[in-house]
Amino acid sequence: MSSLVIDMILCGIAYVLLIYFIATMNKPPFNRDKNNNGDDGDGGIEDTTPPKIDLPPGVIWPSDGPKSKKPTSPMEV
Repeated sequence: MSSLVIDMILCGIAYVLLIYFIATMNKPPFNRDKNNNGDDGDGGIEDTTPPKIDLPPGVIWPSDGPKSKKPTSPMEV
């Protein structure tokens, strides 16, 4: 056999092994807990409250403003 044939066989074997290892490494890990299928695995506590942003003085959020405005009596001049 010539060296070219041997090189092609060795490259083919290396290619097959590389594909095998890539395929086995990309599989998701075996999940032992079958009761919790909705878990996306990110962990932690879910916090859906909006973040508190530090606003400059005199600026307020619309939700923090006055709840009701009492009508004032008209002023006579």
